[in-house]
Amino acid sequence: MSDEERRNASGMRMSGFLKLLVGLLSLFAFVWSLPGLLSESYAQGGTSRTDIEFAHASTGFQLTGGHAQVPCERCHVQGVFRGTPTQCMHCHSPGGRVISSFKPVNHLPTTVNCSSCHRTTNWKPAFFTHNGVAPGSCMKCHNNSTVQGKPATHIPTTMSCDNCHRTVAWTSVSFRHIGVAPGTCGTCHNGIQAPGKPAAHIATTLPCDGCHKMGTTWLLVSGSKYDHTGITTGCVSCHGGATAGVMSKPSGHIPTGLGCEVCHRSTVAFGPGTPMNHLGIASGCAICHGGTYAGVMAKPTNHLPTTAGCESCHKNTTAFSAWTMNHTGIVNGCVTCHGGTYAGVMTKPANHVPTTAGCETCHTSTTTFRTATFNHVGIITGCAAAGCHNGTTAGVVGKPATGHIPTTQSCETCHKITSTFTAWAMNHTGIVTGCVTCHNGIYTGVVSKPAAGHIPTTAGCETCHKNTTTFSSWTMNHAGIVNGCVTCHGGSYAGVMTKPANHFPTTAGCETCHTSTTAFGPGTPYNHVGITTGCATCHGGTYAGVVAKPASHFPTTGACETCHKSTTSFSTWTMSHTGITTACATCHGGAYSGVGVVAKPANHFPTSIACDVCHKSTTTFSGTRMVHSGVVTAGSCNTCHERGMSWIGGIVTRPSGHSGSRDAPNSCDNSGCHNTTTFSK
Repeated sequence: MSDEERRNASGMRMSGFLKLLVGLLSLFAFVWSLPGLLSESYAQGGTSRTDIEFAHASTGFQLTGGHAQVPCERCHVQGVFRGTPTQCMHCHSPGGRVISSFKPVNHLPTTVNCSSCHRTTNWKPAFFTHNGVAPGSCMKCHNNSTVQGKPATHIPTTMSCDNCHRTVAWTSVSFRHIGVAPGTCGTCHNGIQAPGKPAAHIATTLPCDGCHKMGTTWLLVSGSKYDHTGITTGCVSCHGGATAGVMSKPSGHIPTGLGCEVCHRSTVAFGPGTPMNHLGIASGCAICHGGTYAGVMAKPTNHLPTTAGCESCHKNTTAFSAWTMNHTGIVNGCVTCHGGTYAGVMTKPANHVPTTAGCETCHTSTTTFRTATFNHVGIITGCAAAGCHNGTTAGVVGKPATGHIPTTQSCETCHKITSTFTAWAMNHTGIVTGCVTCHNGIYTGVVSKPAAGHIPTTAGCETCHKNTTTFSSWTMNHAGIVNGCVTCHGGSYAGVMTKPANHFPTTAGCETCHTSTTAFGPGTPYNHVGITTGCATCHGGTYAGVVAKPASHFPTTGACETCHKSTTSFSTWTMSHTGITTACATCHGGAYSGVGVVAKPANHFPTSIACDVCHKSTTTFSGTRMVHSGVVTAGSCNTCHERGMSWIGGIVTRPSGHSGSRDAPNSCDNSGCHNTTTFSK
C-alpha cells in the first residue's frame, strides 16, 4: 500500500469515530434534559405521555395495552430512568418500587410470572396454561374458592383431578378405575354420576365387576365369560333372546323344548362338546345327527356306508364309539366296510391268510369271523405266506413237525393239489447241493441211495447227479480221484464204464495212462515208462485210438523202437542204418521227404549212380568223397567241373585262368592232362 493510500484509510477511520462521538453526546444531552421537558409538559396541563414523541421500544421494554396510557412518572419516579424494573412482580406486588395493582390474597398459588397468564390488553380473564403445575396439586386451585372445583354431582373419589381430567379439556374424562374397591361399581354407575345398568340388562344382584372387567370396555365380561356361579336352572331367563348382548339359542340349534341346562352342564362353554342328554331317545337319531346342526356330531366322512338308522348299531346314546354292527341281510360285499377304510370297523387282521377273495368266500357267519372254511379255488401260489400254511395260525394246516423233508420252498412248489398234501411231486428247481439232507432214507417216499449196485462213494449226490428229475442220468465227477479207478471201472457196477474189449493189453492201472478223469477216449497220453521194446504189440494197428505206423511211413520191417527212441512223440526220431549198405534211394529217393526223410538236394551234381557208391556214412552226408569209378565216357568231365557251376559239397570247377587247349569246350580229359582219380597232369 502506498503512503497516500494509508493516509486516506486513516482519515476515513477518524471520520467514522467523530460521527459516533457526536451521536452519543446528542443522546446524553437529550436524556439529561428529559426530566425538565416532562415537567414542563405536565406543568402546561398535560396528563398523558402520548404527546411525547419517543420510541420506548428502543429501551428494550415495549409499552403495550394499558402500559401505553400510564404516565411516565408512575414508573420513572423522581425522573430516575436507570434501574427501572421490567418484571411484572416488581411492580404488581405489595411494597414494590412502583405503586400499582398486585396479586390479591385469593389468587391461585403459583410462582410463574404474571405475563404467563395475564395480558396488558386485558387483565381479566387470565389465560392459564397449567405449565409447571405439579401432578396431584389440582385441588390447591380447583377448590370452589379460588377457581371452580369438583361439583356436588361428581362421582365420589379421593383421587387427584389429573388422574382422570386433562388440562386441555376438562370435560373429556378418561377414568382408569385405579384403586376402585371390588364390588363398589354401583357407587358411581348408578345412572346419575355415571351410566348404570341398562333396562335390558339381565336380571342379577351381582355387582358389576362380578362379570364386567373394569377399565377397558363395559360390554366385556370378566375373563370374556359370564360368571354363572350358583346358576343351575332357569337359563332361558337370560338366554331366551330378550336380553341384549346375551347369547341365545342359535338358529342352527337342534330342535328341542328342553331347558338349556338339560344338556349344557358347563356354564363356561356352550359350544361343541356339550354332552347331550339322550334319555328317552331310542330312534330318530338322524334328526339331529344328520349333519344339519352345527356342533352336533354327524356321521363322519370315514363312516362305513349305510342307509340304516344310527340306532340300528349305536345302542349307547352316550358314546358312538361303542356299537354292535347289525349284519341282517348282508351276504356279500363285506370288504366295502371291512376293507380298512373306516375307523373302528374290524378289518382283516395282520395274521390273516393272504387273499384277495371276498370275506364271504370263507366267512359265512356274520356274527363271528372265527368260523371259516377256506376256498382254495384259483390259488396256486403263496401257500406258506404269513397267516396261511406256515404252522403259526391256529386252525390252518402247516408243515408237519416231523416226517416232512426239510425245505424253505413254498408248499405249492411240490404240492399241486390244494385238498391234500399227501400227493406231491418234488420240484428240485434251484437245488444244487445238500441232496443227502432229503435223500438219506429217513423220509418216507423220498428216493435214497440204493443199498446195492451203487458205486462206493462218500461224495454228495449232486457231485455226479446233475439231473434233479431222475437219478438214472448222471455224470461221474472224478475230482480228487487219482488212483483206484478199477474199484468202480472193474465191471462190478452196472452203468459204470469198464475197459472196452478192444483195449490194448495191459495190467497197469487205468490212472497210469488216463490222467484225465473227464475223457477216456482217443488222445489219452500213454505212459510208456519202462517200455523199450515190443512197440508193435500196441502200435501195430489192432487197437482203435492207438497210434499205428502211418501209410506214408517209409518201407521197413524194423521194430518201431529201432528209430523211435522217444515214447512221448513219434515226430522225433533218429534213423538207425545198421545193416543197410545198398538201396539208399528206396527211402532217400524223395518219396518220403514229407515225413522227414532226407532226399537228394536240388543242387546235387547230376548222376544216376546209387547213393552208396559215394556216401559211405549212414549218419552224415557231409565230407563225402566222389568216387569216379564207372565214369568212363571221354570228354564228360565238364558236365560237373565246368567253370561257373556250383554244386553242393564244393566240387572243383575249371579255374578262370585255364586257357589254350585246356579252355572250354575242351573236356578235362581231352588233353590227356587230368584223369578221374588224381586230377593231376
